[in-house]
Amino acid sequence: MGSWERALDAAGIDHPELREDYSRQRRQVTQYKREAVLAVQLLLPARLVPHVIAATAYMHRTDSLLDSGPIDDRKAAYTRWEQEVADGLGTGGTANPELRPLLNTVAAHPALRERALEHLAGAAADLDFAGFATEADYQRYLDAYSLPAFMVVATLLGPDGDQTPYRAACRTFIDASQRLDFVSDLAEDLADGRLTIPEQTLARHGVTRADLEQARDLPAVRALITGQLDQVDRTLAEGRAVVGLVPPAHRPMVRCMIGLDEATSAAARADVPALLRRSAGPGKLAALRLLGREYLRALRVRG
Repeated sequence: MGSWERALDAAGIDHPELREDYSRQRRQVTQYKREAVLAVQLLLPARLVPHVIAATAYMHRTDSLLDSGPIDDRKAAYTRWEQEVADGLGTGGTANPELRPLLNTVAAHPALRERALEHLAGAAADLDFAGFATEADYQRYLDAYSLPAFMVVATLLGPDGDQTPYRAACRTFIDASQRLDFVSDLAEDLADGRLTIPEQTLARHGVTRADLEQARDLPAVRALITGQLDQVDRTLAEGRAVVGLVPPAHRPMVRCMIGLDEATSAAARADVPALLRRSAGPGKLAALRLLGREYLRALRVRG
């Protein structure tokens, strides 16, 4: 019996059809987040692994509807999906095999139901998203979209009972992580017509949108991007408080998430002008070292 089958057993997922639903979603998630699936399987208790996979697959399905195709088609598809998910959460059942794992995971982790509904309510904010005028607009986006999306998975990693302090710490972390995504994917977002650094921030540095779109390696552009990375690093340092708020068995995974963002920020900072042409990410060797270190910690926690 493989580790995945043992994880399904540990999670109490016994019905053959439901096991196949979870297994199919694991294969789907592996196609676009292979490293994340590996981290989940190595760093989390087996009983939690299928549920985190199901939550991640649900997030990917929702994001795909928001991102793919003409805007009118996306809106129509998302409206149908939103209703289907809401109906499933309301009744606890569905005929859709892409939704069955989420509903089973909600039954095992009831706090996730409210988080999934919050995410549905805010996800549509990403349909028409083209950028921010001000830092306040960015912060509103965090509250409407980024934090509810993150909490779909993060709720499963958090403490039992009241998660209010934990949610506040997650908000700090996702502020850093979302800003980092926007900086590290700056060129890709601009190519898609989205300016994800607030226009207010550009104006303060004397940088124009054209400077970024035309990849002008100017001192002001470097200062702008470096300033964003400085803010990322400060907020990530504050966001580390989230580690102490999760159960010990979940801390290796949370530390790994934070560590990957720290490595991404370092990679972006190492070649700031390159961000105007391509995305930045953590080096594979650095990521493997981080994963190995946290895996050893996870083994010690499990005894």
